[in-house]
Amino acid sequence: MIAVNNVTGWERIVFNLKLKLSIFSYFLPMLWKGELSLKRFILLLKRLLLFVSRMRHNKLVKIGGKTRLGLYIPGFPSPAFDTACRKFSQFEDKMPCTTVLLSITSACPYQCRHCYQKLDKGKDVHIDTLIRMVRKLQDRGIAFFNIEGGEPFLAYERLKQICSAIDSRSEIWINSTGAGMTQERLAELKGLDVTAVMFSLHSPDADVFNEFMGKKSAWDTMAAGVKLCHDADLAVAFNTCLMREDFYNGRFEQIMDAAKGFKACLVQIIKPKPAGGWLEKTDIEFTFQDIEYIKAKVNRYNLQAEFAEYPAISAQIIEEDKSVFGCTAGGTDRFYINAKGDLQPCEFLNISFGNITVDNFEDIYQKMRGCFEWGGECYLCESCSPEVHRLYQENGLTSLPLPPELSEKIYSSWERGKRTDLYERLERMR
Repeated sequence: MIAVNNVTGWERIVFNLKLKLSIFSYFLPMLWKGELSLKRFILLLKRLLLFVSRMRHNKLVKIGGKTRLGLYIPGFPSPAFDTACRKFSQFEDKMPCTTVLLSITSACPYQCRHCYQKLDKGKDVHIDTLIRMVRKLQDRGIAFFNIEGGEPFLAYERLKQICSAIDSRSEIWINSTGAGMTQERLAELKGLDVTAVMFSLHSPDADVFNEFMGKKSAWDTMAAGVKLCHDADLAVAFNTCLMREDFYNGRFEQIMDAAKGFKACLVQIIKPKPAGGWLEKTDIEFTFQDIEYIKAKVNRYNLQAEFAEYPAISAQIIEEDKSVFGCTAGGTDRFYINAKGDLQPCEFLNISFGNITVDNFEDIYQKMRGCFEWGGECYLCESCSPEVHRLYQENGLTSLPLPPELSEKIYSSWERGKRTDLYERLERMR
C-alpha cells in the first residue's frame, strides 16, 4: 500500500518553508537568463504566495513522498507541480488553465440519480482525436488530468492509451466505480504514473449506496476496487454528494469514518447541482447559515488535532466561495470535455461551446475563455439551470449539453457577478 500521511503541526510549518524556498530556486534561473525581469520575478513570487495563501484551510496530505496542497494541485515536488506554478509566470496574456476533467467513454453499468451525464448521449470520441487533444492540452499548460467515464475501466484500452499519452508534465487521477478493475490493469496504470483513483461514496450504508447507484452489487464492487488499488500502490480518494440534511443527521461524520476505514487520502464533498439527472431539481439549495455550518465542520476535520488521522477534505462549498477561488470554470482554472467531445465550462453547466470532433479546438476554446476572463462570484451552474432546462424542453431535445447555438443564448446574456478578489489581485500583478 502506498504511504499516505497527513502533514500537520510543525511538519506543516517546515513544509511551507521548504515549498517557498523550492519555488524561489525553481524560478531564479529565469531571472538569471533574462527570461523574467526583476520586477516580474518579484510579482511571480507574490502571485504564487497569494494563491497558496488561499489554501491555508486545507489539510496537506503526503502521497508516496509528494505533498499536495489541494485536490487539483499536483503533488510537490514533481514536474507536474512545476507546470502548475508556471501558470503564474504568464504576464503578457491571460494565465493558462491547469486542470481538465476528461470523460473518455459514456459506458457505465450504473443509474445514479444525480448523474450530471445522465442526458449526455452520443458516440464516444475517436481515440486518436483524444490523444491529439491530450498532447495539445499538455502543451497549453494542463498540469492535472482528472479522467473519468462513464466508467473508464469499461473502456480500458482507451484509458490506457490516454494515460500513456500524458507525460510527467501532468498528474493523472482516475474517477471510477471499481467496475472493470483488475490487479493487472491497475499495475499497468501505476506504471504509467497514475497517482490515485477516486470512488463515489454517497452513503456509508451498503443498501442505501446500492439503491442510489441503481445496482445491488455497487457497494461490493467499490470495496473490491478500493482493495485492488491499495494492493497496486495507488492512492484511494472518494467523492460524496451530500444533501443539506446530511450535515445535520450524522451522515457526514459517517462518511468520514467510512473513508478513514477505507484508508482514503482525500474526500471531495460535491455540492448538489441542478445538472444532468437533477436539472429540474429545486430542493437542493443551501442557506447562508447552512453553508457557514458546513464550513465549520469541514474546517474542524481539516485543521483540528483531534481529526488529524482523517482524510483531507476538499469541499466545493469552501473552494467556490468568493473569499477563496470562486467559480474557476471555463478555463479560468478548469474545464470539461465530455465523452462525445463537447467543450463545456464545467461538468455541471450543461452548455457546449463546440465539439472537438467537428470544430477547431483553438477557436472554441478561445470563445469559451472569452466568456470566462476571470474567476467569478456567481455559480452559473445554479443560476443558469432554469434557462438550460427551458431551452432543453422547448426545443424537444433528448440529450445534453445544449448544442452551441442554444448555448450561446445562455452565455451571451448571463450575469457572472463580480470577479473574485483572488483573480482581481492576480491580474493586477503585471
